[in-house]
Amino acid sequence: MSYSERVQNHDGGHPMRRDHEEKVIAALRDLGPLSRAELARRVGISRTTMSDITSDLLGRSMIITVDGDDATTRPATVGRGRPATRLALNPRAGQLVGIDFGHRRVHLVVVDAAHRLVASEIRRYPSESDWPARVTEALELLGELGRRDDVELAGLHGIGVGFPGPFSPRMPTFDTDDHPETTPSEFVRNRLREQYAVPIMIDNNTRLAGLAEAVWGGAETDHLVYVRLSDGIGGGLVIGGRLVTGAAGFAGELGHVSVRLDGPDCRCGKRGCLETIASVPAILGRCQELGAPVTSLAELRTAVAKADPLVDRVLRDAGEALGRVLGTMAITLNPAEIVVGGELAQLAPQLLAQAQTMINWELQPMAGTELKLRLATLGDEDGALGAVAALLHTSPLLANYPHPTDSAAGTAADDDHQATDRDAS
Repeated sequence: MSYSERVQNHDGGHPMRRDHEEKVIAALRDLGPLSRAELARRVGISRTTMSDITSDLLGRSMIITVDGDDATTRPATVGRGRPATRLALNPRAGQLVGIDFGHRRVHLVVVDAAHRLVASEIRRYPSESDWPARVTEALELLGELGRRDDVELAGLHGIGVGFPGPFSPRMPTFDTDDHPETTPSEFVRNRLREQYAVPIMIDNNTRLAGLAEAVWGGAETDHLVYVRLSDGIGGGLVIGGRLVTGAAGFAGELGHVSVRLDGPDCRCGKRGCLETIASVPAILGRCQELGAPVTSLAELRTAVAKADPLVDRVLRDAGEALGRVLGTMAITLNPAEIVVGGELAQLAPQLLAQAQTMINWELQPMAGTELKLRLATLGDEDGALGAVAALLHTSPLLANYPHPTDSAAGTAADDDHQATDRDAS
């Protein structure tokens, strides 16, 4: 029985095997092509075990062999005889997948072992689509990516999923009509694991988008508020250099802060939530109520370019509501900056200008405080990229963030491991 067969189980691999694999991949990522003997010395395991591990990685297309002439990143071997075969990362291999489920679309990204983006695709579905239909779309899209010549998914290590809110990975609270025995997030996890036997991490998609903006978007601050204006509204908080999840995992649900008690009914069961005023559907609906023929983001962009007064009124009204919520966050948390992402942020400057005015008003008691809104630098793939960032778990922002586990709640051993990590940080 091979090393892989001895330690692999139905969850995608024993932790010891994964640890050895990750060390091999890290060495190849940092040092370039290496022989099996060189890898065994650097990782600290026997050549026999290294042979089993590399054979498994080769079989899953995670690594490839390169001839001496191809191993340009390594010095030539001195001495007689044929140079030892060197191993290198497969530039086509997708190691991690990030999936961001929105209300009307799913976005997938694939990242290779060198942490480079190798694929990014989007697929749309009707807003009324149930979770079986949404997951089917995601699996079909991932399958299409895996059949491309430039993407290889045989060596997949993990999948991160951004789930629309209100959502907490710790407290699933509602069921699907089709599958009353499970929550939507558990249904998503189970379907993905049926197809890919790898660890699945699920968290709020907007929190993950905020993480991506902080990690890859150029946010050089330990104090950040992120908000995404899309089909829904959500946020992410970075406080003291840590991504904040909150006691129950719901931190950042800005879209369901009530700003008008006599406002429209919200899908969450309350009235006048920010999402009923400043989300894409709310703004499009309000434009139509006032007589502006705006039924899509493309038509909204055209109306903004023409300075349609009715559309301008709707956007400034939404900006005022957004500014009230963000102003409260600003005076409470005192962040260094507020980053606004999503489709609306890119096409409605008057919305952001009005929000900035309201924030400035709220900050008056804090003399000398200046806080600017800025547009997010990442596009619509931010949530999927954040899911990958959480899987990598290398950013200091994630010092207190739970490690990805194979179950929704984790095991007692996982909890003990996380507690040890927190005590050590």
